[in-house]
Amino acid sequence: MAAVLMAVSLVTLDSSMTNIALPAIALGLQTQPAEAIWVVNAYQLAVVAALLPCAALADRVGARRLHLAGLAVFVLASVLSALAWSLPTLALGRALQGLGAAATMSVNIALVRQLYPAHRLGRGVGLNALVVGVSFAIGPTLASLLLAVAPWPWLYALNLPLGALAFAVAYASLPRSAPRAAPFDALTALLTALTFACALGALATAVQHGAAAALTLALFGLVSGAAMLRRQAGQPAPILPMDLLRRPLFALSVATSMASFTAQGLAFVSLPFFIERVLLRDAVQTGFLIAPWAIVVAAGAPLAGRLSDRYPPGLLGGIGLLLLSAGLALLAILTPEASTGKIVWCMALCGLGFALFQSPNLNALMSSAPPERSGGASGMVAMARLNGQAIGAALVALCFGLAGERGPVWALWLGAGVACVAALASSARLLVARSA
Repeated sequence: MAAVLMAVSLVTLDSSMTNIALPAIALGLQTQPAEAIWVVNAYQLAVVAALLPCAALADRVGARRLHLAGLAVFVLASVLSALAWSLPTLALGRALQGLGAAATMSVNIALVRQLYPAHRLGRGVGLNALVVGVSFAIGPTLASLLLAVAPWPWLYALNLPLGALAFAVAYASLPRSAPRAAPFDALTALLTALTFACALGALATAVQHGAAAALTLALFGLVSGAAMLRRQAGQPAPILPMDLLRRPLFALSVATSMASFTAQGLAFVSLPFFIERVLLRDAVQTGFLIAPWAIVVAAGAPLAGRLSDRYPPGLLGGIGLLLLSAGLALLAILTPEASTGKIVWCMALCGLGFALFQSPNLNALMSSAPPERSGGASGMVAMARLNGQAIGAALVALCFGLAGERGPVWALWLGAGVACVAALASSARLLVARSA
């Protein structure tokens, strides 16, 4: 379990530190905020494209092998990101990091399920969420402190020693599993990657390259998706697990997860710009002001995980996502005169809401899938999270393109609305549970 948690903390730290460093990266590479967001988009597009193919591959070669391979690629790509001399070079390094992260994250929850009995799975995913929350809490603060004394490339250089340690522990301790005899369909995997990459790429390019380029990518994604669904029809364990999505509780949990992480993506990418440019705080203060969100998530995740073993996840998630929506709306109306205590209170409210959603939703997702499909279910867990975060990051760029300096405010209001949609999806699971 320590090996699993070290890997997820490494990936989470990298993501949260990059978000807080976007203003510094934009300044250092002499680029505009909307362009700098490609540092996030490149990573997330690569993760989204590779995630489900990696999950399908894990069911065939074993979760341990894919976890180790992902860590190795992630660490080597971090070195390239640290040495990047331009925005395209950094985007390339981040895309390669995304490929490594996809391999590791696609098997994260599947490994947790191997380590915990069914009646205590909520505790396992709660512990996983705790480490994610702690990493998110440390990330902004650590990034702010590091940026105060060193340039931004050091954010990625830190991954080298941390990644080497995570690899050594994983190699020594992760459980081995016998690979399945089913062949890996490379063409279906390629079509799946093209489908998700084009769909999110269309949204990400709409601001800088116009509607024509975005529409072309969207149409190409639709064609790839149709070909992928046709090719995998009838397969017992398809790369895009349509069989799992036919289960109402699983499908609603995926929808809840994607919408909630879209709201989180809108918030986490826009908040550094909002705090520095709207609330007029410096970079070090920004890291500390964002930290309460993640600290409360970290503190509440184990309790929420235990509650999810006793109370319906639809109820816990619905309440939590309404709190998240309220917190984002309260942040959006803040002015430069707002006190530090008020900002911290709003961040903590967001964290409390997210904590009530995250662990119960993970429990619901994994419990509603059969044990032999743990790899596919784990891939869908990560796919929903990262698709949501990628959509959120792309929507932030769109808000900047439409509203200029008011872009961060627009993004927070949009995040509040998306969180309300997520609350409705979560509450709908109560009806499914009653009908079942």
